[in-house]
Amino acid sequence: FYLTVEVDMENAITARKRMNEIAPTKISFNDLVLKAAAVALRQHPEVNASWLEDNKIRYNQHINIGVAVATPEGLLLPVVRHTDMKSLSQINNEVRSLAGLAKAKKIQPQQMQGSTFMISNLGMFGIEEFTAIVSRPNACALAVGAIIDKPVIKDGEVVPGKRMKVTLSSDHRVVDGVIGAKFLETFK
Repeated sequence: FYLTVEVDMENAITARKRMNEIAPTKISFNDLVLKAAAVALRQHPEVNASWLEDNKIRYNQHINIGVAVATPEGLLLPVVRHTDMKSLSQINNEVRSLAGLAKAKKIQPQQMQGSTFMISNLGMFGIEEFTAIVSRPNACALAVGAIIDKPVIKDGEVVPGKRMKVTLSSDHRVVDGVIGAKFLETFK
């Protein structure tokens, strides 16, 4: 099943701009998404789970986020291990390295194994909203859309806003609607 929320990105845009004034590597919005997802997964361990072949649920202790990378041969899913324990700069460097290896056809099988959650981001292509396919053994995948300008209501006034939609795809055998909604609220 699928749950979509719209995220106010104003504070994230401001924070990213400030970080990039001093950060050794330029932090991307995708880095912020990975870190926010990892923090939310730590608070909602029932989402960081897997459906096993023997019809059992495994709750994963480690947070290993698979990041969808498009290559000429198709989509690959390199894994950022222990994402919750890494800084934004570490996440940035690791994603860049893994994506580069994937695109150069040099990524190793073990670098694409062990994910506990998956993120697919098509925002850089202007896609506002989509659903991601849950890739086993993960129980969930997060689809990330573009940050768009749109009118929003704040304090009874219509003002310009920056919004991003994310959709959580879930295997209902593992994650139900309430659990998914709570995860997305924390992520947001």
